[in-house]
Amino acid sequence: MQVVQESENLFRLTRFGMINCFLVREADGFTLIDAGLRGSADAILCAASQLGAPIQRIILTHAHIDHIGSLDSLIMAITTAELSMGKREARLLAKDLSLDAGENGKALIGFTGAKSRPSRLLVEGDRVGSLQAVASPGHTPGHMAYLDIRDNALIAGDAFTTQTGVVVAGVFKALFPFPALFSWNAVLAAKSAARLRELNPELLAVGHGPSIPSPARQMDAALEEAFRQHPEARQ
Repeated sequence: MQVVQESENLFRLTRFGMINCFLVREADGFTLIDAGLRGSADAILCAASQLGAPIQRIILTHAHIDHIGSLDSLIMAITTAELSMGKREARLLAKDLSLDAGENGKALIGFTGAKSRPSRLLVEGDRVGSLQAVASPGHTPGHMAYLDIRDNALIAGDAFTTQTGVVVAGVFKALFPFPALFSWNAVLAAKSAARLRELNPELLAVGHGPSIPSPARQMDAALEEAFRQHPEARQ
């Protein structure tokens, strides 16, 4: 697993060159954002140990298999860790794929579930340490991004990808079609991406691809493409 320090407090952990999770340094240790694929737990724990601090909290952006694969193993290894995630997304972690009134999108795929259950359910504006939860549905019904209020670094989950340039969830690119294939509601995803752009992040960190410093220009271009493919998102 490759470990890259992105800022004073943010470390990107990458497996297979394209699947990221993140360690965010706090005064008492690390918050882990996402849990990667199954089989990643030992490498994540090793990275935290080598960086000199324990993992105190785990938070999830969403419940897709590549973001929760090692969750149960990590919770078993770190029995004191607090697990937090978006209130709406928690149902998907439990493999409840039912939709609320007014929700609509493609068939929900990529949710294998986990045995672990969050001890804290997050809504827009909640804080976990220095991280502020930002509701960003679309890729999944309850997707959350997290903004580090200390330096305005945005950990955006799969609301954007950067594997082949900055791309909004739900946008089709032939070289990397997954943002379109696995996104539930592309119009809602584009609207959420526009909200995230309004935060004017200093750093854009995502679930797939390298982090982007000073990402305003790239985010704007990605939004223009999202609106071109899904013009109803402008409304």
